[in-house]
Amino acid sequence: MPSLLIADDHPLFRAALRGAAADAVADLTVQEADSLDGVLAALEREPDIDLVLLDLHMPGNHGLAGLAAIRAQHPGVAVVVVSANDDPRVVRRALDHGAAGYLPKSSGFEELRDAIRTVLACEQWLPATLRSAVTRAPSSAHDADLAARLASLSPQQFRVLVLVAQGLLNKQIADRLDVQERTVKAHLTAIFERLGVRNRTQAGVVLRELELTDPARSL
Repeated sequence: MPSLLIADDHPLFRAALRGAAADAVADLTVQEADSLDGVLAALEREPDIDLVLLDLHMPGNHGLAGLAAIRAQHPGVAVVVVSANDDPRVVRRALDHGAAGYLPKSSGFEELRDAIRTVLACEQWLPATLRSAVTRAPSSAHDADLAARLASLSPQQFRVLVLVAQGLLNKQIADRLDVQERTVKAHLTAIFERLGVRNRTQAGVVLRELELTDPARSL
């Protein structure tokens, strides 16, 4: 029985996605989350979730950072990015960072159903209106390299990186993750090596490169 996690902070949009999912796939188990922390907690509880529909700008998520976190910590889970941003360059970046599909929030009910069915069938999905533009949008060698480096981090290393980017000190990170401070230091050594950076500041910059402007909040 396939399992879907709908991750969006707008209840009405979650309801629309739930309706489309129920119509698209029989016997589909559907869960919901309204923050990135809720998404990651759900995936920890139930690692057999097959698909996440991920809002790019829900609480706790900053652009592509949530996608990178899921791909690093749960690489077996397919992720369809959901966003009001339909810039082909942003779509291209999401695909380069491991998204299995991209769903504009302007999509109709039929497109929602098609996206869910297609990705659960292990195929990539893009709306017809974006396919040619995204195909023409060049992949960034930098994004591809960054995605590979982030994917090389262990789940705990990625959590440490996120907390470093938030400005926490080693002891604060150790307390937050309930580990010893020397364990945090060991993780940082590995993070610096895998990301090709020399210090905490540069590591934080790497993660902030994934931030995107939310068009719904820029009006």
